[in-house]
Amino acid sequence: MDLIERATEFENRKMRFITTSDRIVASREVKALILELNEVYKESKDPELMDQMKRLTAVKQKIEKRLKGRP
Repeated sequence: MDLIERATEFENRKMRFITTSDRIVASREVKALILELNEVYKESKDPELMDQMKRLTAVKQKIEKRLKGRP
């Protein structure tokens, strides 16, 4: 599946986003991947898909935390 390969590639990518725009693009990309995986998961109920969505969600939360800044 191309979708799972893209999600795995994003997950294994170096998370070094220099500029704010890089972080915004990465956040949007991972959000789209999670939503696409969710649509597939609704039909298949594959536990591996759920695990991958959880890992991607953790990555997304780290990116968004960095975008919002630390108090």
